Amino acid sequence: MIDLYTAATPNGHKVSIALEELALPYTLKVLDLSKGEQKAPAYLAINPNGRIPAIVDHEQDDFAVFESGAILLYLAEKTGRLMPSDVKGRSRVIQWLMFQMGGIGPMMGQANVFFRYFPEKIQSVIDRYQGESRRLFRVLDGHLKDHEYLAGDYSIADIANWAWVRTHRWSGVEVDDLPHLKRWRDAIRERPAVQRGIQAPPSSLDLRTDDPARAKQFAEEARKMLETGQSSRA
Repeated sequence: MIDLYTAATPNGHKVSIALEELALPYTLKVLDLSKGEQKAPAYLAINPNGRIPAIVDHEQDDFAVFESGAILLYLAEKTGRLMPSDVKGRSRVIQWLMFQMGGIGPMMGQANVFFRYFPEKIQSVIDRYQGESRRLFRVLDGHLKDHEYLAGDYSIADIANWAWVRTHRWSGVEVDDLPHLKRWRDAIRERPAVQRGIQAPPSSLDLRTDDPARAKQFAEEARKMLETGQSSRA
């Protein structure tokens, strides 16, 4: 059994999707980020960085793993699934996983901060992070033109990138002119395990609809967490 410490964020959903895809039994332990539960001493013993997600694998002497990319690698290696075993195939998956960890996630995360949460709208900064997110989306779109998935078969690389790309509207980045990215996004969304994963836990905001009042409330809650140093990105 695995304990998953998480919240309804792209990084959290990366891991819940993977657990669902792998059909691994897990217990969902949702942390209330607004209350700072990710900073509690008991959780810091699991993840010293005080972010979500993290897992504890009770089948491996209560082994703890933090950082979402590291968790995905651990789960793939534990099961021998969602990542090839050959050197080149494994490298391709890791390359696209690192593309998300070092590019898509940080750029979209900063776009969220300055486009949605930061009280002062600094347009040059917003343009910078939205523009870089768009550039990375174009990289994905160009690659997906000739590939069904990012690295051969469906893998943890797809899960990691998809969990962020699906939130593009919240970052203020449109994908209407990126047909291959949209095809990939929509195909992965139809997977039953993915649908279950993004409900573990469900977000209080539907990213596919425009609800200005709810979006404003969500942004205000996120802003408070940023101001108190309780950001959840990991």
